Amino acid sequence: AEPDAKTWKLVWSDEFDGKELDRKKWDFDLGNGYFNYDANQWIYGWGNEELQYYTREPENCFVQEGNLHLKAIKESYQGCGYTSARIKTRKRDGSPLFAQRYGRFEFRAKLPTGRGVWPAIWMLPQEEKYGTWAASGEIDILEARGQEPNKVLGTLHFGSRWPLNASSGGEFVFPDKQDFTDWH
Repeated sequence: AEPDAKTWKLVWSDEFDGKELDRKKWDFDLGNGYFNYDANQWIYGWGNEELQYYTREPENCFVQEGNLHLKAIKESYQGCGYTSARIKTRKRDGSPLFAQRYGRFEFRAKLPTGRGVWPAIWMLPQEEKYGTWAASGEIDILEARGQEPNKVLGTLHFGSRWPLNASSGGEFVFPDKQDFTDWH
């Protein structure tokens, strides 16, 4: 049985009620995972041969009317055809802004559609105790393929380093006339 909501204690939240992203709670991942474009050298745990370069630019990440907006823009930047934003609750030096081992995690979101768009909300371990991604695990709370707005995915990644890792997951298909472009 699910515990009574009255027994839960709120330990962290962000209602995005300021004028910009709260940097005491969030930091940016910057780049796109390649550290040597000419040699095509990739940093494990980054991207899926993504076409965007992640920035901290206000055009890519902004707060407006109590909502966080992460926006992909078609533009040429650092050898990539798009820019976007990727935020996390860990500083670039690896120290936590927020970390929680157990609990209830809630969010409210609506997502964009479009071929090649793949919005996601996921959790990574604080330490890579068993090795680099995905040996220490990853929980994909929500992933969505932009061309399939009637469905969202959830996946656990574990077991070994990529590409030898294992995964387990499932999908949720929205009832008729509903999709992820509405608030859920």
